[in-house]
Amino acid sequence: MPAPGPGGPPRPQHYLGHTAVHVRTLAHTFMRGGRGSLALSCQAVIPADVSAPLKALPREIPAEEAQPLTPQEALRLARSLEANVARALRGKAEVIELALAALGANGHLLLEDVPGVGKTTLAHALARSLDLSFARIQFTSDLLPGDITGVSVYEQRSGQFVFKSGPLFANLVLADEINRTTPRTQSCLLEAMAERQVTVDGTPRALPSPFLVLATQNPHEHSGTYPLPESQLDRFLLRLSVGYPEAGVERELLLGGGTEEELHDLRPVATAGDLRRLQAAVSEVRVADEVADYVLAIVAATRSSRFLSLGVSPRGALSLMRAAQARALLRGRDYLEPDDVKALCIPCLAHRVVLAGHGGIRPGLEREATERAIREIAEQVPVPV
Repeated sequence: MPAPGPGGPPRPQHYLGHTAVHVRTLAHTFMRGGRGSLALSCQAVIPADVSAPLKALPREIPAEEAQPLTPQEALRLARSLEANVARALRGKAEVIELALAALGANGHLLLEDVPGVGKTTLAHALARSLDLSFARIQFTSDLLPGDITGVSVYEQRSGQFVFKSGPLFANLVLADEINRTTPRTQSCLLEAMAERQVTVDGTPRALPSPFLVLATQNPHEHSGTYPLPESQLDRFLLRLSVGYPEAGVERELLLGGGTEEELHDLRPVATAGDLRRLQAAVSEVRVADEVADYVLAIVAATRSSRFLSLGVSPRGALSLMRAAQARALLRGRDYLEPDDVKALCIPCLAHRVVLAGHGGIRPGLEREATERAIREIAEQVPVPV
């Protein structure tokens, strides 16, 4: 920025750090109005002092939060969370368990499904059950990176620029219809998802801990969308589909008027500190050499498969291992079984590979084909005993 003239505003003040958001529920919804105006509706409690300088380093974890959960404590936590979330999202026990596994593995989640099946409900229920700050971003074609990360604004009262944090500064961020925004805005999520920080005006600002991006997209709607590149798909630990409810569950929803009241009445059954303790315990789940070799054999098979032109990367192998460790811990075990790995092959690996000769295949059919290829590989690789 050029030097200010006489009476002009001073240069922006860059601060290391971010404004901590201590709220029970934080909801941002971005929408574009006429003539490019931006209308922002938010339900939040934002601290008044948003300019306090903080270092862009992980905050010091209290001693009681640094102690990892035992397998028995993790099992009790998982059962409490699953039961609480299931009050709002009925008949989807497997989806809830895998979403909790992504949280426990400190990863991000991509929900790819048609509208109206409960993707947003899942995100809200997780945030409420864990008492996490929550932000929802409605992605549109004219959304800018600064709308998400935040901007430096000149404050006349203090005579300096202060950083106003965007909706990314929340524990759980719902990136709704992420494929409707431009690659420029999509790319600003890469640093946040990988580094747990964002850089604004050349200054890194740490995001709160824990931090999870739960993104949604409709695989059957392609007009006006921008498909996520492989580099960004690879940042998601798991890709899930909620799917339609079973007939009996849908009948209950129809006669009962849905689950909006249940979602509104959800109360926390755990805290962000409990989640951090769960995440710390995941890395302590023991992995036998035979199970590690099993993971490597599956990954190697994707790289040599004639059905795939791009196999799983080393990051994908690490993600599969960590997600499987989280699943084992949530089931009350401190050791990894081959079944944990096999059960997570499709949700963890299918979005990381590229189908051979996929140019003429519709995206929805392409997903089915890649999942079928991963399933066949998982069935063919010998399971250690």
